[in-house]
Formats: sequence, structure tokens, C-alpha cells
Amino acid sequence: MDEELLLQASKQGDAEAYNSLVLQYQTPIYNVALRMVGESAVAEDITQETFVSAYRALHTFASGNFRAWLFRIATNACRDHLRSAHVRRNTSLDALVENPTFSVSSTEESPEDYTVRRELSGFIQESLTKLAEDQRVVLILVDIQAFSYEEAAQILKTPVGTVKSRLSRAREAMRATLSTQRELLPGQLRSG
Repeated sequence: MDEELLLQASKQGDAEAYNSLVLQYQTPIYNVALRMVGESAVAEDITQETFVSAYRALHTFASGNFRAWLFRIATNACRDHLRSAHVRRNTSLDALVENPTFSVSSTEESPEDYTVRRELSGFIQESLTKLAEDQRVVLILVDIQAFSYEEAAQILKTPVGTVKSRLSRAREAMRATLSTQRELLPGQLRSG
């Protein structure tokens, strides 16, 4: 069913239609939350909170980009969590290794390659959590979730130029951080 039809049906109380929207967006919302907060249990809570909040506010969504509206709710929930006084500011590296976020498995991967990939995954996630919040969210939205600059600006309610400058700073910070761990990078990325 078309997203617009699902939205209309959801607004009229059709739980199955809303569930279809949830199924369509739950993984990308969870991925953004996980990369923002760095903890899978918290990301699951934020994902659930996002869909509950969206359902309660669905009557206020008149038209436009539903995806951007939903991601705005999710990023705001992440920001609220990060600003709360109860958040640990440093993510345990052990937790990152237990829950790698960039896990691409290969049946032909050697144990050494698997170990290096897991270490790189943990290092990338740790590096993401060290970015300033405004840079992290832009990097996640544009480079990981593949939103356009315009969509990211709409989600964050900020000008496109601000999105571009924050993304540039985030990329530079990640590049500098990753350059300290060149041995973890794939061969073609080690030089440069």
C-alpha cells in the first residue's frame, strides 16, 4: 500500500496501516538512535518512543515528507536522552564490541579479517560518540542514512548551509580520528 494511503488510514485509527509504517521505518530509526546514543537497549527504547510519539501526533502531520518528520522525532528523542543528567558520557568499548554497528559478515572472511572488522566497527562507533552532537547527527543522517542535505535540514530544522558546514567538520574529525588507526582500515584506505 502507498505511504500516503497508509498515513490516511492510520489517521483514521487503522492500527494495521500504522503497523505497516512502523515496519517500514523501524530499522532505519533504530540505526540512527543506536549511532546517536551508542547503546542498543537505549536505542530500542528511543525507537519505541519515536513511534508512540509519532502516533500521538499523527493528526498534526498534514502533508509533506513523513520520513523527515519521523526522523525529526527520533533525533529529538536522542538529543533529549543525551542531554539528560543520567547519561554516561563515555560508552564502554566492551559494549561496542558486543554490539557492533557496522557488521557485514562474509562467509569467506578469515578470523583475522573478522577481528580487524570488529575492532574497526567498535572504533568507528566510539569515534561517532565523541563527535559534537550537532555534527554526529548530521553525519549519521547524510552519510549513513543517505538523506539529502535538504532532508537533513528539514529533519533538524536548520538551514542547508548549516547542515553542510556541520557535515564538513564531522567528516574532517572522523578522518583525523580514523587516521590514527590506519592498521584497522582496508588496504585501499590506509594511504592518504
